[in-house]
Amino acid sequence: MNEAVTIIGVGEVGGVFARGFLRSGHPVYPVTRSMDLAKLPTDWPHSAAVVVAVGEKDLAATLKGLPASWRDRTVLVQNELLPQDWQSHGLQNPTVISVWFEKKQPNDFKVIIPSPVYGPCAGLVADALAALNIPTKICADEDDLLAELILKNLYILTTNVCGLKVGGNVGELWSLHQDLARGVANEVLDIQFRLAGKECPREPLIAAMQKAFDGDPQHKCMGRSAPARLERALAQAEQLGIAAETLQHISLASK
Repeated sequence: MNEAVTIIGVGEVGGVFARGFLRSGHPVYPVTRSMDLAKLPTDWPHSAAVVVAVGEKDLAATLKGLPASWRDRTVLVQNELLPQDWQSHGLQNPTVISVWFEKKQPNDFKVIIPSPVYGPCAGLVADALAALNIPTKICADEDDLLAELILKNLYILTTNVCGLKVGGNVGELWSLHQDLARGVANEVLDIQFRLAGKECPREPLIAAMQKAFDGDPQHKCMGRSAPARLERALAQAEQLGIAAETLQHISLASK
């Protein structure tokens, strides 16, 4: 029998991973919101991977309480993720996947583009998702992973922030409001590069964002988290000394 996999947070995305691991022959042990990580049974089964599938706002607390024996096999799936988010909690080499499939009730998952994954458990994760016909690609190195994480953050923040001003879907955003999208995207990249402490070529990232738009042109720009994402980006810009005039204008206009 294949080794077990532990999943912390079995919501919509966590549930997709659970199905994939089960279908590829791995027993799955869920850690739900009501369970205290510090009080898990001492005989908890050995896990080949520990998938942390909690929401972005719960990630820091979850990583802080992560048992030491799980830290070398942790898999992170969150949005708005950069290396500092796991390094600040002592995780030096987690497996990280930039999730490019969407799962919302009552629909099944919808793939936009292949999901990049990197780290010790990358093959295990890729095999599990392949069992559901969800495509992945293994990143070549840490720099490749960083570029993929920045791309996902660029997509999420650009679409959410622009959605606060123009609504609609990503296809309409690019065809009707490309100047706005590029203005927001460049300010988002200013913030992301400064947070990451490293820059990547801009135009390839913007072209890759456009390719993701083409993967699901009907995808709505603005989710429920859009106002919070904008305010978080503005707070980061202020802390980093970045003007972010376009983001400021959209924030003022949306109040």
